[in-house]
Amino acid sequence: MSTRRYAAKLLFQFRVDLGSDSGKRRICEERIVNFTAKSAQEAYKIAQKMGENAESDYLNDEGNPVYFEFIGIMELLDISSECEESEVWYDIYEKLLSMENKKKLIPPKKGLNVFQKL
Repeated sequence: MSTRRYAAKLLFQFRVDLGSDSGKRRICEERIVNFTAKSAQEAYKIAQKMGENAESDYLNDEGNPVYFEFIGIMELLDISSECEESEVWYDIYEKLLSMENKKKLIPPKKGLNVFQKL
């Protein structure tokens, strides 16, 4: 059996341990990872392991423990035949007047994450 290309969207949260209360609102991260597997079942196991292996913890500036926790797999795609070699993800959905609403849907260049100053 040959290997296929897969992409998984993983969901993580940052949880600050304040003792009795970690709060309800959490900073979350969606991460897309790419890998090869021989089947959808193997791809699921690999994605799950990637998420679990990414978990970590550290102390914040106030000395509170922060836990970076894997919540789960949001989506898993077989991108072997649907995507070009340079593509890593796709999503197909319906939008109302997408070209007419381009200015609302597409941020200006300076609004893209890569150009944001932290």
